[in-house]
Amino acid sequence: MPISEAHAGRSYPPTEPYQISRAKIAEFAAALGDGDNPAYGGTDPIAPPTFAVVLSSAAWGAIFDDPELELSLSRTVHTDQRFAWNRPLRAGDEVTAQLTIEQVRARGPMAFVTIAVHLVTTAGEDVCTATSTLLHRAVAA
Repeated sequence: MPISEAHAGRSYPPTEPYQISRAKIAEFAAALGDGDNPAYGGTDPIAPPTFAVVLSSAAWGAIFDDPELELSLSRTVHTDQRFAWNRPLRAGDEVTAQLTIEQVRARGPMAFVTIAVHLVTTAGEDVCTATSTLLHRAVAA
């Protein structure tokens, strides 16, 4: 059965912990053209807000690997992204990402799939929820 409204609420196991390093923060900030920002350097840097995509996208594999959903990245467009922050990501944080399907709106062969990826430190501190809307086209019958 392809993805449908019935899949809303389905959660997947958290990803393996990801260790955020000063080097990864610096690389990401440089890629954004913001490598000179003092917040992203020094001895106690924070990560740029969009660094959460690195962690949340790792959790996306769970839905694309779920055979019941019949999803394919090649038939998916990422249409929206939002972040709800409790605090910035910092060098030294060890974070897991857990994906939940929040909502599915099927319209013919298309489905709008809203997913939330909850980022939590291994110490149990809530850091961020990254919410995305994906537009997925089913395989033609």
